[in-house]
Amino acid sequence: MADTASALFPPLVPGLSVFADDYDLILCDVWGVVHNGITAFPAAADALTRAREGGRTVLLVSNAPRPNPFIVKMLDRLGVPRSAYDDVVTSGDVTRALIAARPGVKVFHLGPERDIGTFDGLDMVKASMEDADITVCTGLLDDEVETPDDYRDLLGRMKARALPFICANPDLVVERGEKLVYCAGAIAQAYEEIGGAAVYCGKPHRPIYEAALARATELRGAPVAKERVLGIGDALRTDIAGANDAGFDSLFIASGIHAGELNAVDGAVPDEASLSALFDGHAHPRGVMPRLAW
Repeated sequence: MADTASALFPPLVPGLSVFADDYDLILCDVWGVVHNGITAFPAAADALTRAREGGRTVLLVSNAPRPNPFIVKMLDRLGVPRSAYDDVVTSGDVTRALIAARPGVKVFHLGPERDIGTFDGLDMVKASMEDADITVCTGLLDDEVETPDDYRDLLGRMKARALPFICANPDLVVERGEKLVYCAGAIAQAYEEIGGAAVYCGKPHRPIYEAALARATELRGAPVAKERVLGIGDALRTDIAGANDAGFDSLFIASGIHAGELNAVDGAVPDEASLSALFDGHAHPRGVMPRLAW
């Protein structure tokens, strides 16, 4: 019976140290693993620092719509030590590369003013939706109160123009303190539901993993074999599915966006029945932890 049950859900592991020696590269999610948008998790930073001290390269891979420097500053502000990572790769970085490939492109920015730095230094023209060549969505204008339903009319007008839609953050929701807020991925999903075409720049899609592997090769001086890569994250749809599709092992952190479903709020150990239900029909990670620790 124990063997049958264990096949229904991934095993709980006490710490990253259990299988850290099996990997040369760790691709670790940020929101929900290293911090929750308000508070950093010291045990997670300690685990990643120890991994690096053991010779592994640690890249923080985030669906943040803003490029690397903005995220590094946020991590500094939250007190995440730089010893915990070698570099940061974001969906904002991938977004910038797509825009840079089209010099002079007219861009309608759908998102909050705080994300405007995503476009710094690019050869592009900011335009209205009616005049734009593409839409770049970095999020909701006010994610504290809005939902994707607030954008139905705008999306309908975009669809009428067959306007290409670049999603700079494929997350549907993200943890902010003790609440979940909608992200650009939820708007992109709504656009696709009415027949619009969306391009996703972050996890679980390949471009961000290709960018991360390229950066790891630069840092290590040689490519890393896929079987020596571990993805860590708290989102089944993006982190675990993305790592699996890319050919990597993964470690699932239960206290992030799925905490309510798993009865794992505030780092509680998830129960077996909830784990089995969550992973039914989905790729399994190598292990599960309530919160990342060594």
